Amino acid sequence: MRVGLMVTCLVDVMRPEIGFSALKLLEAAGCEVVVPENQTCCGQPAYSSGNKDAARELAAKFLDEFESFDYIVIPSGSCGGTIRTHYDDILAGHPALLARYAKIKERVYELTDFLATVVKLDSLPAAQPGAFKGTVTYHDSCCGLRELGVQRQPRELLARRDGVELKEMAQARQCCGFGGTFAVKYGDISTAIVDEKCEHIHDSGAGAVVLGDLGCMLNIEGRLRRTGDHTTRVLHVAQVLAGDA
Repeated sequence: MRVGLMVTCLVDVMRPEIGFSALKLLEAAGCEVVVPENQTCCGQPAYSSGNKDAARELAAKFLDEFESFDYIVIPSGSCGGTIRTHYDDILAGHPALLARYAKIKERVYELTDFLATVVKLDSLPAAQPGAFKGTVTYHDSCCGLRELGVQRQPRELLARRDGVELKEMAQARQCCGFGGTFAVKYGDISTAIVDEKCEHIHDSGAGAVVLGDLGCMLNIEGRLRRTGDHTTRVLHVAQVLAGDA
């Protein structure tokens, strides 16, 4: 099967190693993986800020680059959620684009959902020397959970990683406070939310918090470090599953 990997803007700019881990997992599942070189943004920031024209341009660009693949896989609940649940609105009033989108909508998957439910990956790649071993706790990102139904999938896959034990934190489904521009517009509220999330992480006793959305990852890691925690690791689920972290 031919898979188009959308690495996402934040992964490309901030943590490109996550993209390589996702590629490794997809190839381990037997997929032929293509990473379109001209891919950019899914349009979420523009759409969330009310600029539907800019979002529509990016959605059309996404269609141009990804509609030829059997599946489109994204290591991000927020980008995947935008494409699966909001492109109908973003492309409203443009029937030709909507018709093209309708043909690929059901082929768009968040990474762990694809691995668990489509290819049913049952054997993870061998871990690299020095890869994380120990107890992890999992943070459910809002978009992945509520827009795509991603909850059991990453946990099922983590259970297959030797040397890693999952310990649930309290309120794992609670927002981390990022919310894109929310963290900028409402900094005090965002900080209070992420402080509570960090408290739950600490209370779990885990050596690492694992998640599937880079926005959450940067927000939580940033707050942990600013409040003096330089020990708890913050890892994308692809890194742990691929044995790269």
